[in-house]
Amino acid sequence: MAQTDSLASRIDAEFSAVEQRAAKFQSEQLEKHKAREKRLEQLGKVFDELAEIWRPRLELLMKKFGDKIKATPRIVPATREASFDVQSPLASVRLKFSAFTDRDIEKLILGYNLDIIPVLMRFKSHDEVEFPLSAVNKEAAAKWIDDRIVDFVQAYFALGDNDFYLKDQMVEDPVALVRFPKLAAAATLDWHGQKFYFVSEDTKRQFAEKNKVAAK
Repeated sequence: MAQTDSLASRIDAEFSAVEQRAAKFQSEQLEKHKAREKRLEQLGKVFDELAEIWRPRLELLMKKFGDKIKATPRIVPATREASFDVQSPLASVRLKFSAFTDRDIEKLILGYNLDIIPVLMRFKSHDEVEFPLSAVNKEAAAKWIDDRIVDFVQAYFALGDNDFYLKDQMVEDPVALVRFPKLAAAATLDWHGQKFYFVSEDTKRQFAEKNKVAAK
C-alpha cells in the first residue's frame, strides 16, 4: 500500500488543482459578466444622452427636405438606427445613421451609410467614429454628425449636376431652345398629350400664346 500512497497523493493534487482552476475560472467569468452588465447599462444611458445631439439634427434634416424625405427609424438591442429614404427621380437614395457598440461593450461607435443606386459617381458611402464608452466626447460626436449630414446633402445635390444621372432627364425649352434637367424646369405645360418644360414662366407664356394654348 505504501508503494501507492505517493502516487495517490500526486493524483489527488492534480484533481485539486483542476478544481481550483475551475473555481477561479467561474469566479472570473462571473465578474466579467457583472462588469459587462454594468457597461451595458452605461451604454443605454449614453444612447439617451446622445439623443439630445442627433435628434434635433436629424429633425432639421427632415424639415429642410420636407416631403422629399421619408424617415424609418429603427431601435434594436444595443443599436439605434435612423434610416431615411429620399425621393429622387434620378436614383434610389437611402441614408442611415446608427449608434452601436463592440462585442465587449467597451466602445461607442457611430456609423454613417449612404446608398445611391445606381452608383454612377464617387461619394462618401460609409464612415465610422469610435469613442471609449467611459469617455464619449459629445462635441466631437456632434461635429461628426454635422459633417456627415453635409456630406449627404452634397451627394444628393450632386446627382443633379451629374451627366450620367441626367442623361434620361434632359429636356429642351421649345422657345429658348436650351437643354436643362427636368428638375430645373420653372414651368411645364401639357399640350396634345405631350409635356413641355420651360426655363421660365415667360417662355411658357410665349409658347402658349403662339400655339393658342390655355396656360395653366
